[in-house]
Amino acid sequence: MSDAYLALEDGRVVEARGRAPGRTRGELVFTTAYTGYEESLTDPSYEEQVLTFSYPLIGNYGVRSERFESDRIHPRAAIAREFTEDVVDWLDEEGIPAIDHLDTRELVTSIREEGAMKCGIAVGPDATPEDAKEELDACKGMSEHTDIGAQVSVDEPAVYEGGDEATVALIDCGAKGSIIESLCDRDATVHVLPYDATREDVEAVDPDVLFISNGPGDPKNFEAAEALVDSYIGDLPVAGICLGQQVVANALGGTTEKMAFGHRGVNQPVRDLESGRVVMTTQNHGYTVGEPGDRLDVTQVNVNDGTAEGLANDELGVLTRQYHPEANPGPHDSLDFFDDVLDLVSTDAAVATSD
Repeated sequence: MSDAYLALEDGRVVEARGRAPGRTRGELVFTTAYTGYEESLTDPSYEEQVLTFSYPLIGNYGVRSERFESDRIHPRAAIAREFTEDVVDWLDEEGIPAIDHLDTRELVTSIREEGAMKCGIAVGPDATPEDAKEELDACKGMSEHTDIGAQVSVDEPAVYEGGDEATVALIDCGAKGSIIESLCDRDATVHVLPYDATREDVEAVDPDVLFISNGPGDPKNFEAAEALVDSYIGDLPVAGICLGQQVVANALGGTTEKMAFGHRGVNQPVRDLESGRVVMTTQNHGYTVGEPGDRLDVTQVNVNDGTAEGLANDELGVLTRQYHPEANPGPHDSLDFFDDVLDLVSTDAAVATSD
């Protein structure tokens, strides 16, 4: 056991048990998920954040790499009421500071009441409250991470062969691996392109659909992806998930805004406005679409707060989701989104043939 201190933006310093040593800083957020800690910790959307688990025991079914969403842990640090040794060993191996034996219920309540906040963490035998405060003082707001895409995106294009149903140009703003798997499972071949890909990069792929992935931070900082949407809209079907929905909205005249504490968990209810059907969804985002603009229709909303969960324009061939239809470990109520995306391709081809 080692000393650990968590310095919060509201002025408090919380003492905890240190499980993996180090000093770091980030935006303090929480997830309500009670399973899927491996998926959460490897989700690129948590880049530059400190992840608090509201469920009290994290690690009770071990750590298996086949559940990972990327090749590394993305949160700057991890907090729980109690971590098992399996998770601690994993965090320690990757150099991610971890603390437990603190009141996570109070921490989550503070975030809900005050909003996601900056924090600093110091863990180790010689750690002091002042060390944690120094980290807090150096912490930047999420919107200040203007090139966060470079931290989570591929450096070079990659191809995942799924079949000849469609060719997808996936702009990697921090894509979860299960998005690629979901498309490949439907016989699509996926070309993963860097977050700052140009129109020439996309043209080299000759895709049937442009897909903007999830990712961390402020969607306004993903200007290259927004420019691609603006360039291809009306000429190519466009789809997006999570940050991808926000980027599409910004490109088509909508607005995005930061949420107080975001949606992070596996039990967010979403209602489809046409069918009235409600599905449970996995979500991980701190920004949302404020106004969709004149070119996009809101098709789905969050039951709890009314925020936009789905956008579409049938004439332009646009379809987006704020939540994660490909969610691992679940729920899988909305996996048909990927079928609908590939239907955009067949519809677009039929229109082109008739013309």
